[in-house]
Amino acid sequence: MQLNELTIQEASAGIRNKDFSVAELVVSCTDAIAKKDPDIHAYLEIFEDAAEEAKKRDEELANYDAGERLKLPSLFGIPLAIKDNILIEGKRCTAGSRMLENYTASYDATVTRKLKKQGAIFLGKTNMDEFAMGSSTENSAFGPTKNPRDPTRVPGGSSGGSAAAVAADMCLGALGSDTGGSIRQPAAFCGIVGMKPSYGAVSRHGVIPMAASLNQIGPMARTVADTKILFDAIAGADAFDAVAYAHGASSKLQAPSSKLEGLRVGVPREYFGTGLDAGVEQAIRGALKKMEDAGAILESISLPHAAIALPTYYIIVPSEISADMARFDGIRYGHHAAGATTLFDTYGRSRAEGFGSEVKRRIMLGTYALSAGYYDAYYVKAQKARALICDDFEKAFAKVDVIAGPTTPTPAFAFGEHSNDPLSMYLADIYTVAVNLAGLPALSLPASKPQAAAGDISLPMGLHLIAPRREDARLFSIAQAVERLL
Repeated sequence: MQLNELTIQEASAGIRNKDFSVAELVVSCTDAIAKKDPDIHAYLEIFEDAAEEAKKRDEELANYDAGERLKLPSLFGIPLAIKDNILIEGKRCTAGSRMLENYTASYDATVTRKLKKQGAIFLGKTNMDEFAMGSSTENSAFGPTKNPRDPTRVPGGSSGGSAAAVAADMCLGALGSDTGGSIRQPAAFCGIVGMKPSYGAVSRHGVIPMAASLNQIGPMARTVADTKILFDAIAGADAFDAVAYAHGASSKLQAPSSKLEGLRVGVPREYFGTGLDAGVEQAIRGALKKMEDAGAILESISLPHAAIALPTYYIIVPSEISADMARFDGIRYGHHAAGATTLFDTYGRSRAEGFGSEVKRRIMLGTYALSAGYYDAYYVKAQKARALICDDFEKAFAKVDVIAGPTTPTPAFAFGEHSNDPLSMYLADIYTVAVNLAGLPALSLPASKPQAAAGDISLPMGLHLIAPRREDARLFSIAQAVERLL
């Protein structure tokens, strides 16, 4: 096994035991990037200073005895990838858009500051759908990312670059952002673990905003334990984010263990209806059967308003986008149209040149929904529907400990399959958006080994686990037990 194929837990132990140096670990990852990324395009930028940072970590280690090395943070010397809407001071942050093609961050996001404090090493910034608007990473202004499992298929989105980097062993873990499934859906498509925290569990300070009432930063890795290590490192209260709260996370390398005996697992009937791929359903029901055989109690439940989650989401999110994107006016920062002669010419041309088609589409939809005469009919009604969706989950969790189902209705789809049909693209997030509307923690992990989905192509399927709000620790505990079982 190459060093870049180690889990975070294994690499952390190896560094402490001096089985290899941090520099050797980083070189293994950068060699993999040089070999694979020209075809996959997971990264938008590779940081040249990663090797120098690795050398600094090794110099620190040389001054520690065995006991001191054991006390090092869990992510000390671990090479990570960061989605390109999360700020790293002194590094470009484009959000996958021409609008910010030349923007350099003047400060660290709270999550990157915390990772730096742990001694993690940033390998580079990963590709994404422009301003996190998309489900395939086809909307990036800098070209699409390919799925390492099958390069003819998308890696999912909007955190497709981060998912592909992890799946292709070009980093040991990554950060993404999730507004409606943008961590969990690409995790399912690429066969890795992706976790969307409870709303407020992780600070959003330093993340280029899309829809602030739903957006969360979260971890992506090969195993549940690695994902928890990343989560523990970035979670907690923050003076720069009013909704961020302290959660008392443990920094230990091993997450809490759990048995499935007696666990009440809610299986929503609405998640197994029309539109669910037969192969995905088979994989998910197979995973649920294994959980039942291990002692879990499967309970058929109903989420009555599941059918309106997607239309509710696509009124609220474009409305917030319309407000958030107003800051990109071609004057304060971002792309400025050359030769514009008037204020309105500057606004119009800069935004027309800087934004891609999906961003423009959502701005127009949101502006329409918020406009006079339509605000009550669309936005206010959507917020009332959101309350009903939250109530559905609250009632369900009075009966069950966790909710389980498919992460996505299909395996990874081919490039271009949904590009010209926005509605069919939006349906890729049909099982994930409700979690964001309700602010719940959720995690996708591989349901089984890749299944034959089209001819002789084997593609991963994602099992979606949902826990009550602020019960992130419960989610990790259950997910680890399920992962061991599967």
